Amino acid sequence: MPLSEQEQRLLDEMERHLMRNDADVVSAPRGGRTLSYRNIVYGTILVLLGIGGLIMGVSLQIIAVGVIGFVVMLGGVILAITPGRGAKARVEPERPAKPQGNGSSFMDRMNDRWDKRQEER
Repeated sequence: MPLSEQEQRLLDEMERHLMRNDADVVSAPRGGRTLSYRNIVYGTILVLLGIGGLIMGVSLQIIAVGVIGFVVMLGGVILAITPGRGAKARVEPERPAKPQGNGSSFMDRMNDRWDKRQEER
């Protein structure tokens, strides 16, 4: 079912607004920090082990085991949020906003991308 003219204008306006705002978000510097998926996985495992140790320490009423579990949890969180080895900030130069010169709609471009992906498989 085709869109009405008003719906098409609204969709185009939303697309322009989204592209303008996303460009701001994408080009915003992250302070030189990029997270490492490996660190996130290892940190999550440590947090889960720490929770297990904390629960075991509380249930057995052994304070030392609970404290060690808490420290392991804290270490896992710190590991998960630290940047990976060799992670460097990728600062890309600001690009001026591209005018919509080709006149194709957002849905047309998405359909083209979908078709290209299907052809690659």
